[in-house]
Amino acid sequence: MALTSEELLAGCSLTHEVEIPRDLLRPNGAGSAVADSRVVLRPLNVLDLQRIAKAARDDEGLSATLLIQQGLVEPALDSEQIFKLPAGVARFLVERINTVSGISTPRDAIQEHVQAPLAKACFVLAREFGWTPEQVSGMTIGQILLYLEMAHKNGDEK
Repeated sequence: MALTSEELLAGCSLTHEVEIPRDLLRPNGAGSAVADSRVVLRPLNVLDLQRIAKAARDDEGLSATLLIQQGLVEPALDSEQIFKLPAGVARFLVERINTVSGISTPRDAIQEHVQAPLAKACFVLAREFGWTPEQVSGMTIGQILLYLEMAHKNGDEK
């Protein structure tokens, strides 16, 4: 059965508590201890993204500022306050807002997505050509793709 419009839109009203790593808030242990490092984020919707893109045009810095302003629910910050954020905190917030909005993949997940096909390619090339993983790892992506294509064509001819 297909989703209803209510089910499809349900995620827009969710908020997410995210803990900012304390080392981002206090680099090198400087300053006083932070009692609570949690913030509340909300996912961005299509209208938010359209407004951000239109307002920021090609200014990546402004785009990040607007993204934080729209996605950060608690504490709410104005543009001036966002401009004063440490760069590491701003980057962390942008990454988390993108993640809760479903418009990016965390770095670890990206690594997994990249490594899984490469691991499979190493297995296929080892099986087809008798190469070791070390031999395959020394190849460029272009070489790997060429040999995978050759193995695929060879398999079709059998």
